[in-house]
Amino acid sequence: MKHTLVPALALLLLTQCKKADPESALPPETQTGANTFGCLLNGQAWTPQGNDGFANYSVSYDPTYKKGSLSVSAYRFSGNAADHQTVGFSSDSVRSTGTYVFKKGSLNQAGIVIRTTNCQYYSQDPGVYCKGQFTITRLDRSAGIISGTFAFTLYKPGCDSVRVTQGRFDRQL
Repeated sequence: MKHTLVPALALLLLTQCKKADPESALPPETQTGANTFGCLLNGQAWTPQGNDGFANYSVSYDPTYKKGSLSVSAYRFSGNAADHQTVGFSSDSVRSTGTYVFKKGSLNQAGIVIRTTNCQYYSQDPGVYCKGQFTITRLDRSAGIISGTFAFTLYKPGCDSVRVTQGRFDRQL
């Protein structure tokens, strides 16, 4: 009895172990103007943190400039300038809900700055590979709310590729 109890107990304990889900550390996908931002950056939860004198998360939307100009940006700052990270994207011609694709020569741009590696990735820079999109899930000008999701991959020669997945933002304008 003792010999079968130990393996059975070990098996039970092993099957109860779960890997932590990085997405659970992200804010929920909302459309209420909750002022949230988060994504997985190379599989790790990434949310704005710290303060370098400016708000660590901003969204601007101007429906009258270039047929609807949108800019979404967030940063992490630990107090050491060498550890500063910024994730963001921007676009013109955002007039309604829908999906907008990042591609060379378009007005839709994605970017990441990771100062610890001295790599700056901007989708429109020569030699930078970018594939991805963002989706506006709510654009309510009367309530002043814009929400959406985003995902993209950027690669630059001499730097590691970066994958941004499960991105979400919700902002009261």
